[in-house]
Amino acid sequence: MSESTPVSALTVRYLGGPTAVLETAGVRLLTDPTFDPPGDYPIGDRALVKTAGPALDAATLGPVDAVLLSHDQHPDNLDRAGRAFLDGAPLVLSTASAQARLGGTVRALANWAETALPLPDGRTLRITGVPAQHGPDGSEHLVGEVTGFLLSGEELPTVYVSGDNASLDVVRTVAERAGTVDVALLFAGGAQTPLLGDAYLTLPSDQTAEAARILGARAVVPLHFEHWQHFTQGAETLTASFERAGLADRLHLLEPGGQFVVR
Repeated sequence: MSESTPVSALTVRYLGGPTAVLETAGVRLLTDPTFDPPGDYPIGDRALVKTAGPALDAATLGPVDAVLLSHDQHPDNLDRAGRAFLDGAPLVLSTASAQARLGGTVRALANWAETALPLPDGRTLRITGVPAQHGPDGSEHLVGEVTGFLLSGEELPTVYVSGDNASLDVVRTVAERAGTVDVALLFAGGAQTPLLGDAYLTLPSDQTAEAARILGARAVVPLHFEHWQHFTQGAETLTASFERAGLADRLHLLEPGGQFVVR
C-alpha cells in the first residue's frame, strides 16, 4: 500500500484455529469455519483433538458475503457447525473436490483463476485461487486437495490467505505472481500426524517467518497454530522465530476475539 494512496481499511478478527473474519470496503469474508466445542473429532481411523472452542459461535458471528474454504476434508478446517454455516453462505470458494462433495453454494476456484466480488461503492474485490501443499512433496493422495487465496483490488490491501500449506516453494510461487503483499494470514503451528511421521502439514514457526520474508509482507497474522493437539508449535515459537529473523515488527499475534486493523 503506497502511503500516498488512500486504501480501504482491512480488519482481521481472529476467532480461533483457522477461522477469521476479514472486513474491507463493506464486505465480510470468513476463513475455514470451525465453531464446534472442544472434543475428539474422527478422521478415518484416527481422531483429532480440539482443546478450545472459538471466540464467537456461528449465530453470534452473523452473515458473511463469502467463505474462503481452504479444504473440507479435515474437521480442524471445517467442522460440523462450520458445515451448517455453509448452508446459509451466499458463496463458498474452495477446491474442486470440495465442490463435488459439498455442493450448495460451493464454487471451485482453481489456481490462478479469479472471481470478482462486488463492493457497495462500485469497486470489486478480486479473489484469486493460489496453490497450497498440505504436507511434503507427494503427499496429496494422503491429505487431499487444498487451496489458498489472494485478495486484491483498486485501493484495497493485498491479502494472502495461505490455507494449510507446508511448502516454502509454494510461497515463492505466490510471491512471484502476487508482488507486494500487505497482509499475510499464514496457517502455522507445524501440524503433524502419524500419517506422515515427522513431516509437517503446515509451516513450523521458523518457516512461517521465512514465508513472511519471501512475501515481503508488511503484516503477518498467524492462524491455525493453537486449539488442536496436533500442532507442535505455537505463539511462543512464532514470537521467537520472527525475532530471530528480524521481523518481529511484522508479527501480529491475536488472542481469540482480538482484531488487527490495517488503514
